[in-house]
Amino acid sequence: MTIMNDETREFVAMHRNEDVRELALKAKRVEGLDLPLALDQIAGWQIARKKLPQWASCEGIVYPPHISMEQCSSQFTAQYKSEIAQTLLAPDATVRARVSDSGESDNQTTKSEPQLSDSAESVMQTAKSAFQLSDSPESDTLVAKRAMVDLTGGFGVDFSYLARGFSQATYVERQRHLCDLAEHNMAALGLDQARIVCGDGVEYLRQMGPVDFIYLDPARRDEHGSRTYAIEDCTPNVFELRDLLLAKSQYTLVKLSPMLDWRKVVADFDGTVREVHIVATGNECKELLLVLGQQVHEEPSAPRVFCVNDNQRIDYDSASYTQGLRIGGKPLPEAKNYLYEPNASIMKAGCFDLVEERFGVTQVGPSSHLFVSATPVADFPGRGFAIEAIGGMNKKDIKRLLNGTKQANIAVRNFPLTAPQLRKKLKLADGGPVYLFGTTMQGCDHVLLRTSKI
Repeated sequence: MTIMNDETREFVAMHRNEDVRELALKAKRVEGLDLPLALDQIAGWQIARKKLPQWASCEGIVYPPHISMEQCSSQFTAQYKSEIAQTLLAPDATVRARVSDSGESDNQTTKSEPQLSDSAESVMQTAKSAFQLSDSPESDTLVAKRAMVDLTGGFGVDFSYLARGFSQATYVERQRHLCDLAEHNMAALGLDQARIVCGDGVEYLRQMGPVDFIYLDPARRDEHGSRTYAIEDCTPNVFELRDLLLAKSQYTLVKLSPMLDWRKVVADFDGTVREVHIVATGNECKELLLVLGQQVHEEPSAPRVFCVNDNQRIDYDSASYTQGLRIGGKPLPEAKNYLYEPNASIMKAGCFDLVEERFGVTQVGPSSHLFVSATPVADFPGRGFAIEAIGGMNKKDIKRLLNGTKQANIAVRNFPLTAPQLRKKLKLADGGPVYLFGTTMQGCDHVLLRTSKI
């Protein structure tokens, strides 16, 4: 790893808020200045400022080239993985902080720097403060003799957060330059318990002793550099390693593509999946996380599913909602005053009958994945709208619905037209306070709902 000299470090400090492309063209060539390295550091810090604010606030971090920064985990998703590890390994007396029927913590958060819920934060604070292990007896008790291994180290963001709750934390990575980078950055972050191993993760797994926790993020690109999603096409193939992982750890956390069908993945792992975590941020699904563990009972038990979108969180026993798509058991309310659209993690989970039951709303129709209610719903895990009018696709209804409106935000679900096609048909510009939904209601009626956001 190339270490920045004084000239390069000074240049980065002076220009890190400036446009990298303009700097590349206009920067004066100064003796001793490594301009390509400086530009990488400036670009990396600018991404980290939004994506990894705790890293960005730490002096001494060295960032990799742009593509690695774009692909690395965000602070939110890395913190969430650490929360999973700590609650899995916490003593029985500790509150399982992730489990919450409310779907929202008492501690309100922002998108720019999401935090853990109050109860989860208390678990984390006993394990570690911002970047350094606490010297308190509580912390010593929590992390004493706990060991974890990250078999697919990469840039090390996930590892840096997971490692905080363990007295021994091993990072394994085949690429020497990433190992050098990790060794430097973990020291800068104050993670003295971190051990960096340059080698093949699968070989390390075969020869290592048992640990409390293993983390894997299989590479989702083939030998030609093309993106892949199927588990058996990723490196390493976790299906082939399943029994070895179960033998070597109490729990294994596997990060997979959010494109995968989680039900099929659970079935393919044949009863060894204890938990499924569907993690979204900014209403975009980012990760599918599986917790593997030994079977507790002779008969395989269905995993618990956690749906997370920033500070919106719900969880449920998948055995109770195996269908997830039931329609027709609950008639639409006579007064349809409010419309609700679930967040991305709920959509991915497909637990629409759970949403009906838990929040007292009704699905508008098969495959529409929108909900209506007569009264407002507090803490719904998604977006809420006040319904102003409902109509069909005939000219009279459309004229009544639009009532002179020239622009609207348009979305469609289970509708014969795409959003651009509907926008063109209605001759509307984009934006404004009006939200139009095209969907299909019970009875197979295509309708438009004019709403305003609440």
